[in-house]
Amino acid sequence: MSSSLSINERLVQIEGFDFRTVHPNVLYGTASDRYAGWIGQIYDESWSGVTRKRRKKLGGQSFQEVIVPLEAVSEYFEHFSVLELDFTFYRPLVEADGSPSTNYGLIERYAEYAPENAKFLVKAPQMFTAPFIRGMGANEQYLDAPAYTRQFQDPLVDMLGQRLHGIIFEQGYQPIKKSPPAEQTIESLDAFFEHIGKGPQVHLELRSTHLLTPLYFDWLETRGLGFVYSHWTWLPSIKSQWKRSGRFTAANKTAVLRLLTPRKMPYADAYAVAHPFDRVVPELSNAPGASTMIDEAVALCFKAMENETTIDLITNNRAWGNAPELAKEIARRLLEFERRRQ
Repeated sequence: MSSSLSINERLVQIEGFDFRTVHPNVLYGTASDRYAGWIGQIYDESWSGVTRKRRKKLGGQSFQEVIVPLEAVSEYFEHFSVLELDFTFYRPLVEADGSPSTNYGLIERYAEYAPENAKFLVKAPQMFTAPFIRGMGANEQYLDAPAYTRQFQDPLVDMLGQRLHGIIFEQGYQPIKKSPPAEQTIESLDAFFEHIGKGPQVHLELRSTHLLTPLYFDWLETRGLGFVYSHWTWLPSIKSQWKRSGRFTAANKTAVLRLLTPRKMPYADAYAVAHPFDRVVPELSNAPGASTMIDEAVALCFKAMENETTIDLITNNRAWGNAPELAKEIARRLLEFERRRQ
């Protein structure tokens, strides 16, 4: 399947940061959406007068983030097809006592202001996905299926309905010496998803390379769970991840590709270089491996097309300096390859 628009017509659209028609099998989106640095690209200049400032401490430094109101999400979906919400990683939607958390109210507002055709990828809370939480040690709520369902999945489905495109189940890096064997990890995950049963499509992102075994990918395929292809600090390349998996495993024929940080560059370093996220940063875009990241992302998109799979391509400011510009670079490259194939 290909777009009804010509390549030249699509190139014109992406110059205006409209990625919705690049290819029907590639849904462009970003990790978070409220960056004031995107005013003039994704958001109208009128939002400049209603921005809000907040402080963020990271890696021993203090940064001032400038954000647009949540209501601007209506304009976001005039450019992108999917949005990843990651603030849910840090807190569930419903507290243990049954009261709504602040995140519950945020999801309600996204549901209010996003168009009916919006698609959301939402991160599951780390309190259910991480065996260890930084600064807290062992996590007693890890893989607590009843709590996960009650405090996150059920209210999320109730609020977003058909606009819930998928859930990202991220598990942080675990050193081999502190990690259970791959077989034990799979058994624990299997028991969790067996208890949950059928529901929204879930895509797993395990950030420990030693757990990405053939047995793991076989299990994902059997369960119909997706594998998140992630360009992240300590993971192998996208190409290497494809060699390990060799397939798309989600039951609903979707896949997720997240371009997060340059490989071997820690989060805090990438954030400091990219901030305030309003432009392409040569230190990132010209870094060793940057062009390879784009080539491998495009190659994976074509793999998805060949397998009649829809891929969610999520770009992050930290990978390029500015996520919309990274999406534009990938879209250009993809259309160049499409032209060559014709």
